[in-house]
Amino acid sequence: MAAATKQLAATVRSGSGKGAARSVRREGRVPGVIYGGGVDAEAISVDYREINKLIYAGHFLTTIFEIDIQGRKERVIPRDYQLDVVKDTPLHVDFLRLRPGSRLKVNVPVHFINQDTCPGIKKGGALNIVLHNVELRVPADQIPDSLKADLSTLDIAEALHISAVTMPEGCKPTQAGDFTIASITPPAKAEETPAAAAAAAAPAAKK
Repeated sequence: MAAATKQLAATVRSGSGKGAARSVRREGRVPGVIYGGGVDAEAISVDYREINKLIYAGHFLTTIFEIDIQGRKERVIPRDYQLDVVKDTPLHVDFLRLRPGSRLKVNVPVHFINQDTCPGIKKGGALNIVLHNVELRVPADQIPDSLKADLSTLDIAEALHISAVTMPEGCKPTQAGDFTIASITPPAKAEETPAAAAAAAAPAAKK
């Protein structure tokens, strides 16, 4: 399923440098920039509370936004954001312009389904996740919100490869080859304690 487009309001930001950025933050806003698309970068600012909520809601870097810049619309995707190292609050956001027909690289989360019917897990094995996210090259207007990895046929000591995951239309992994997404590890053997070993050996010693 493609990620939904969200709305975000912004204003044009004048000035540059740390001093101007601090001034924007004092007004309860977060400085940002929109770049790409064959035109000059544009400095903007967005509401602090709104962008903070969006970042911590998850999937921020795979969400398409339609930014309303004082009545003018720009279709963008977040490419990066900077957080305060102490407070974990947003300090700056970078957006990439999206043009019709463009493609881009995104990290898409993998959701593992049918763990309750997985033969290997039912036998006591454990799910070993090799990749929580897979980098894909995708159409800008069809960014998937997740990939579904089906565990319903996976047995102990077997691996799930990318070839077993259905790719959304127009999407392709950037990594070559049939790489591993996850595997089922055998049950851990309980270590025998010295006391248990001595007790087991005692009857044999009496014979």
